[in-house]
Amino acid sequence: MKNRAPADSGRPTVAIGVAPNGGRKVKTDHPKVPLTPRELAETAAACRDAGAAMIHLHVRTAEGGHLLDAAAFSAAIGAVTAAVGDSLVIQMTTESLGLYAPAEQMAVVKAVRPEAISLSLREFVPTPADEAPFAAFLAWLKRESVMPQIILYSPEEHTRLDEMRRHGLIPWEDPPVLFVLGRYTVGQTSTPADLLPFLAAEMPRPAHWMTCAFGRFEAACATAAALLGGHARIGFENNLALPDGTTAPDNAALVSAAATAFSACGLGLADAAALRADWHRLLG
Repeated sequence: MKNRAPADSGRPTVAIGVAPNGGRKVKTDHPKVPLTPRELAETAAACRDAGAAMIHLHVRTAEGGHLLDAAAFSAAIGAVTAAVGDSLVIQMTTESLGLYAPAEQMAVVKAVRPEAISLSLREFVPTPADEAPFAAFLAWLKRESVMPQIILYSPEEHTRLDEMRRHGLIPWEDPPVLFVLGRYTVGQTSTPADLLPFLAAEMPRPAHWMTCAFGRFEAACATAAALLGGHARIGFENNLALPDGTTAPDNAALVSAAATAFSACGLGLADAAALRADWHRLLG
């Protein structure tokens, strides 16, 4: 297991989340893309040992398609928990991939009641008319102590989230967010400079933010985020390449590459307990 910085070491620490499969990649993309509960559990343990503090879970149909299904998520979460206990934060995706409406996304979360979820602002609130049901859903998450991470694809979405917060639609003063550097398009390659618009002087600055990036500069983007006070999501969902451009053997290798880069910059790794404590401090 990668060394974690002790709480009193004085070293800044970075939480690594692993996104090992996403909703699109299959075995023809890479044979180590985990699709079954057993494969997700094995990947979770390997990535935990490589330095991850969180796993971001997608589940699939028998044919490998994207799925939002309570029974499938419960099976995957159960398998991962059996493998790693509480040594990883288990975050359930709500991504629609254009297949599910917001009401269906909310329903599956309520059926599963996971520890944590990610949710895309643009998917849940495509129009102003969607703001009220979204606010009610967030209030439910707060009552049930489900930890949200709000996905933002552009600085404009971050500004919109802040406006919603100021209008009383967000039940937390400072919810965790994920800045996405790029889009799910063929050949997309993110660069560290893509992070800068999210961190411009006029933008809101959240207390806890992660970033994820596409392509071989994933570790470089993650390191830039870490040096600027953020955290990183790594994995096959967005990238299959190591920093040198070669194909990674598995998700754990990508986590290890990021952890090595962070260590070279004098940064430590946060574990799941530290990540939970940080999020609970923000979310109450």
